[in-house]
Amino acid sequence: MARKTGSHSDITGPRVRAAALKLFAAHGFAAVSMRQIAAEVGVQAGALYLYTPDKQSLLFDLLRDHMQEVLDAWEAEEKPEGPVAQLETFSRFHIRFHLERPEKVFISYMELRNLEPDNFEALGQMRRQYENALEGILKRGQDEGLFDVDDTKLTTLALISMLNGVTSWYKPDGRLSLARVEAIYSDMAGKAVRMPRWKERQRKLEAKQAAE
Repeated sequence: MARKTGSHSDITGPRVRAAALKLFAAHGFAAVSMRQIAAEVGVQAGALYLYTPDKQSLLFDLLRDHMQEVLDAWEAEEKPEGPVAQLETFSRFHIRFHLERPEKVFISYMELRNLEPDNFEALGQMRRQYENALEGILKRGQDEGLFDVDDTKLTTLALISMLNGVTSWYKPDGRLSLARVEAIYSDMAGKAVRMPRWKERQRKLEAKQAAE
């Protein structure tokens, strides 16, 4: 198979994935051909099949690897005691991690519809694992009487959606620093689920009356 001059030692799987990521984010999965990816890397189109069986596999690999990075990074994150502090940590982590990977985040949400059913389900399981980490924090806060949440699953999805929104507008040279954005959003997340004081007082009163 013919290769462009100098490509034999330079072409690697990571370079192919990087080219695909760039093109998928810029033009969309459906609009990008394997020939375009090959041109971005600098090889004949047939050379790509040394590194991926097809375009679908390439998309799935990108989305799966990104989700695994998220899971591994959250697992390694130092977590404080108590659900209130843990929710703040999760919020800050989510914003910081995703702002560092804007292209991966973009295709992770925009290109899910282009995954074949088995790949979609596999990725969905990984996403649910991450969502479960946040829902676990909410459940602990609810059990301890710190959070007032009617439906922890729905609240989990709402909070993640809110945190994801930062990637659509944040600019490093904008009015707010990343640290300030993290602080504001983590505060909003906490206020969205925190037990109102009047409700907390009522709950404690009821508990006291029941114990008497």
